[in-house]
Amino acid sequence: MTSLRAKFVRRTTRAFFKTIDAEKADVHAMRETWHSAAKVLWTARKVKVEQAEVHGLNAEWLTPKGAQENKLLIYLHGGAYVMGNCATHRQLVSYLAKFSGIKALLPEYRLAPEHPFPAAVDDAVGLYRSLLADGYAASDIVFAGDSAGGGLAMATLLSLRDSREPLPAAACLLSPWLDLAATGESMTTRARKDPWFQPEDMPIVAAYYCREDQLRHPLVSPVYADLSGLPPLYIQVGEDEILLSDSTRAAEKVKAAGGDVEIEIWPGMWHVFQAFLRQMPESSKAAKKIGKFVQRALRDQGSSEA
Repeated sequence: MTSLRAKFVRRTTRAFFKTIDAEKADVHAMRETWHSAAKVLWTARKVKVEQAEVHGLNAEWLTPKGAQENKLLIYLHGGAYVMGNCATHRQLVSYLAKFSGIKALLPEYRLAPEHPFPAAVDDAVGLYRSLLADGYAASDIVFAGDSAGGGLAMATLLSLRDSREPLPAAACLLSPWLDLAATGESMTTRARKDPWFQPEDMPIVAAYYCREDQLRHPLVSPVYADLSGLPPLYIQVGEDEILLSDSTRAAEKVKAAGGDVEIEIWPGMWHVFQAFLRQMPESSKAAKKIGKFVQRALRDQGSSEA
């Protein structure tokens, strides 16, 4: 049953998103507003935050007290490829690091429309390669990301697989945006339930990131890719979001290819509901489950190498 707190958050955020006209919105102004407002978000207790530059990208290291040595969570933030930075996702990632018991790295990849596809993919792949060069083992790394960051995490895995490079131990996807062509059935079946997004807005937002002829490119929309040969995946998605089919179709393709994927569809939840972990119990529960998955994935990887 959906908590009273979740119902309140749903109503208040729905009211905010209903005021936005995607066709008329100034993406640069929205970016600045969100980035500035996010600076007041609190990080988890006993998690140290350090600014850094990694592979030429502004980033933050988030290290919980007692973190396991040499284990790493790379988190790719959401924001439709046009917004998002360390401030907007620091709170969520600090809790994921704490629940996982490992250090997290939160990079700021280049954003569209100034830097359209494939800039973000190039940044994520280059970041991973630089970490391997610095001494991290692929088996000690887990990727995670929400929304566009979830899609970017998948695109990074596909790029690494296709170039025959060592893959990370696992990946966690939170409401991933995996189909910028917006062809999933949930675009219709969840259109009235989604408190945030409308199907007609998706092509407008996608156009900031890529050309129309690139919408089904496998690194833009991984639902159209060959999804074989990937590390274990854990997907959390809300039952009421229009992007639900992105997750279910990807999970089906991974399973059909013989891959390891666990997908959880959270009743009554919406896009990246995990971000409200200081406001409602469902978010904290979901974040803790991500932490357990990360711990298990790293432990299983270590056992297989022993």
